[in-house]
Amino acid sequence: MDDSQEFQQREAAILDSINEGVFTVDLDWRITAFNRAAEQITGVPRHLAMGSQCCDVFRASVCETNCALRRTMASGQPMVNATAHIVNQDGARVPIRISTALLRDDQGVVVGGVETFQDLTQVERLQKELQARYTFEDIIGRSPAMRRLFETLPPIAASSSTVLIEGPSGTGKELVARAIHNLSPRKRKRFVAINCGALPDTLLESELFGHKAGAFTDARRDKPGRFVWADGGTLFLDEIGDVSPAMQVRLLRVLQERVVEPLGSVQPVPVDVRVVAATNKDLADLVRAGTFREDLYYRIRVIHLRLPSLAQRREDIPLLIQHIVSKFNQLQGTQIAGVSDDVLTRLMEHPYPGNVRELENIIEHAFVLCQGSIIELHHLPLELRPSVPPAQGELQPRSLRAMERLLIAETLERRGGNRKAAARELGIDVSTLYRKMKELHIQPPDTDGRGRRRQTRSMS
Repeated sequence: MDDSQEFQQREAAILDSINEGVFTVDLDWRITAFNRAAEQITGVPRHLAMGSQCCDVFRASVCETNCALRRTMASGQPMVNATAHIVNQDGARVPIRISTALLRDDQGVVVGGVETFQDLTQVERLQKELQARYTFEDIIGRSPAMRRLFETLPPIAASSSTVLIEGPSGTGKELVARAIHNLSPRKRKRFVAINCGALPDTLLESELFGHKAGAFTDARRDKPGRFVWADGGTLFLDEIGDVSPAMQVRLLRVLQERVVEPLGSVQPVPVDVRVVAATNKDLADLVRAGTFREDLYYRIRVIHLRLPSLAQRREDIPLLIQHIVSKFNQLQGTQIAGVSDDVLTRLMEHPYPGNVRELENIIEHAFVLCQGSIIELHHLPLELRPSVPPAQGELQPRSLRAMERLLIAETLERRGGNRKAAARELGIDVSTLYRKMKELHIQPPDTDGRGRRRQTRSMS
């Protein structure tokens, strides 16, 4: 056996020891190496793959339009963690993650390319299971607050009671209202939404109750209002805390008597509508201030839901990011795999005054700038980018440590210092929690979770 044969055998043995699929091509796009993992993922025997055009072997979703290896061969730049899918020998779709690089000879001349690919079937299956477990009518969450919400929505939807949803702007109040409608016996009828704070009284009155022809200038024909339009279904009154005292009186009459009077008419119109109201204000405070009617408040607050801000459920941020990335991939026909560790850390630390809507806008901004497969820090809006880039090699450990410290500290704060309750919410043993608190230098709250102030012990 000569030296070249021995080298080839040693090279083949090394490639076969790798769990990821690896293949190489020459400048004519013919496969010159094909390891055992590549055989297993594609279902194509090595002896059939060798010498074949790579597109004939892989039949990938990107072969004709956006081949990662072709882009590397053209630009000289490697690709890392691009996503695609191939069709194996059984005709099954196999999701893969791809990395590519150039192959050069001893003189540095490009002689071909190399691609490694990883089978993501198991990862995709687990992601779908997580999404099914933590998704409820397009509402995403795994935090205790969201799980409690998921548990209460079906019985609330089954009733016909009026619902008041309170929560900061951007927390998904309309999503919850739609979920209530879609789970209810009224789901075959309309879900009609109106933003009460976006219209002046005159327009809001016409929109809600309708008008007769000639009721005012330009009213040339009868117009049914939103209450009539939603008859048999659900009417969502968003930002109800912004309506005027006069409009509050009219709304109260409709809710009490279940009839509406269109402008210009003296004939009441009966309606069968379930009302779901929402506001980003504290209506109880408005009642105490005298700007919101107490009788209307209790009429719409038969069932009360309060949605947490995103800063109060940071555990949900990774799930939300993946959901939003998947949504934009479908809308824009892209194949972005996700965000880098440093981006995830930055997004976990952000206060989110705009809540989930702000997170979605951040990801959309990153999609516009991202030309690769992973969203990096420089794709984020300017205000989220660090002023000084971290040192090479320091980022990931510090990022994971910061994320863990943030979640534990916030859970302890939320549980008033109760270690058992915090450990249960985090899904870890109490002993593990104590160890992590010590490792991460987390100072517990002043109370111990039972209303007593923590005693400080002196260290001798």
